[in-house]
Amino acid sequence: MGGEPAGTRASGATTAGPLSGLKVFEVSAFVAAPLGGMTLAQLGADVIRIDPLGGAADRSRWPLTSSGVSLYWAGLNKGKESITVDLSSPRGRAIVNDLVSSCSDGAAVVLTNVAGRDWLSYEALSAVRKDLIHVQVLGHPDGSPAVDYTVNAAVGFPLVTGPQAIADPVNHVLPAWDIACGLYAALGVTAAQVRRLHTGRGEKVTVALADVALAMAANLGFIAEAQVNRTERRRIGNHLYGGFARDFLCSDGARVMVVALTRRHWLDLLDVTGMHEPVTALERSLPADFSKEDDRFEFREVLAGLFERWFQSLPVSVVSRRLRRSSLLWSQYRTFAEVVEDLQRNPNAVMSEIDQPGIGKHLAAGIPVRLHSSPGEAVPAPTIGGDGVAVLRRELGLPPPLIDRLIEDGVVGAPAPVCTHHRKA
Repeated sequence: MGGEPAGTRASGATTAGPLSGLKVFEVSAFVAAPLGGMTLAQLGADVIRIDPLGGAADRSRWPLTSSGVSLYWAGLNKGKESITVDLSSPRGRAIVNDLVSSCSDGAAVVLTNVAGRDWLSYEALSAVRKDLIHVQVLGHPDGSPAVDYTVNAAVGFPLVTGPQAIADPVNHVLPAWDIACGLYAALGVTAAQVRRLHTGRGEKVTVALADVALAMAANLGFIAEAQVNRTERRRIGNHLYGGFARDFLCSDGARVMVVALTRRHWLDLLDVTGMHEPVTALERSLPADFSKEDDRFEFREVLAGLFERWFQSLPVSVVSRRLRRSSLLWSQYRTFAEVVEDLQRNPNAVMSEIDQPGIGKHLAAGIPVRLHSSPGEAVPAPTIGGDGVAVLRRELGLPPPLIDRLIEDGVVGAPAPVCTHHRKA
């Protein structure tokens, strides 16, 4: 092993988080596994991303800068080191084995979403590092491939998402299952590490994207509703299922989302809009009891029609001022550009400015779990393969001539300028 202390990366960034001393070797691509690795890095682990020569399939994933650098890749790999290796060759695979076996006791973690590679399996790598924690991210639990869009379609959400008037499925823009899967992967590492600290034993962990989506559909009652009530959830647009919430258009074209979850919220909505009398009259005529959430949901369309007139009579500045004086939950709809403008005026502690190679200075997120003993500020992502020499020297103690030979033989990628791919017009 090299002589640098745990928690010190080749980039010079030091970590003092609760997972300091943990050594994570990440062989991954796209969202779930890279997010899991980045989360561990933000909590103090040393994370070394190992990619094939030239980078993995996500190296040029959109969105890109005008010069073709992937903002996506940079965003999901902050705080890691990067080495590229010929993973198809015995010599390249031997380097991965050596990196895993060189770790100190109780430190080694492998995190991957590459399936079907025997040499990368828990069984193979635990043979060289008995106390290894190995996390395998899968598409389906049987090992067959899946992505966020396909598991989302399979579990039912696109058929209850979107406006009531359309019949076609509506996919989400947010890769919710990838995100949840990545965080479950990081949770799996931390749980296995606690066990390893107590027992000295490693752990084989698997987390399947399809299982994550299915579990959350069950946890939120969607599955039980279909089974127990024998009903199919219907599309309701931007209404809140089982309560009163909806978006409203203001006189200047801006929109706000307003949520009245509790009786207090409901009474404040009546106060803000001056709708006590019309709503009371409606309540008597139906009859209904709008102090009850069930009735507010059942008659949501007619109630929304009453409130719409008030919102449409005022600009968003006036609406916002009046809503701020209430207990109501609300927010104005904003574009991502408007979010940037707001962050520049009103800094948020989870965001900081970093200088990312190939991209330049921009706002980036640290970990949103705020541990006050270790702030977890954003650290730039590496350049792909940019830490290969440093990693081999520090982790394996290889001399420069041997590293040069590995690079010349195409076993390890040479440090290179940021790789760009020109965008298609």
